[in-house]
Amino acid sequence: MIKVCLADNHPVTHFGVKSYFKDHDQISIVANVGNFSMVRDILQTKEIDILILDLELEGLSSIFEVKSILKNFPKTKIVIFSDLAEQMYAPNAIKAGVSGYVHKTEKLETLGLSIVKVHEGKIIINETVRKNMALIAKQSKSERLYRKLSNREIEVLRYLSDGKKNNEISKILSLNEKTISTYKLRLLTKLNVTNLVDLVNKAKTLEII
Repeated sequence: MIKVCLADNHPVTHFGVKSYFKDHDQISIVANVGNFSMVRDILQTKEIDILILDLELEGLSSIFEVKSILKNFPKTKIVIFSDLAEQMYAPNAIKAGVSGYVHKTEKLETLGLSIVKVHEGKIIINETVRKNMALIAKQSKSERLYRKLSNREIEVLRYLSDGKKNNEISKILSLNEKTISTYKLRLLTKLNVTNLVDLVNKAKTLEII
């Protein structure tokens, strides 16, 4: 059996996933956690083949924390199960080392198939992401500027869009406030805008956030 841990904020998600896979012949949900601090505890005490992880999990502030999990627990593979914008977050998640990205609008059957394929060593990006990437490739150069954003820049942009100040973001990401200011300037340049309001609006238009 493929031993799976589900890390998600929402009890209804835990209930739905656990119920669906209750009698599955290949997949067993052996652990459920509701915040990121519990993930390491579970991985240290249980043998987990696949970690199903929501990028908005409480306590998870950076994709670099996901990379740390993969480094410290190399036998565990990660499949992202999230409703964040796929065309931006899926490619960056795969780049960080996760093995799959399944959007929460997909059927649980798709999640199950992805778990099995990832356990077999495959990398899974669903069809919606592939189509989005194909559309992005056809966009003008200015529209594709955001593809150059780094993982850290995407994170800073997300917190800026949530209304957080530079000093708040610096505490969340454990970075110097001047560093956050630098990332903000890079974002303004890359998205070709001059102020925070236009930056956030541009990000929403391009479905980055």
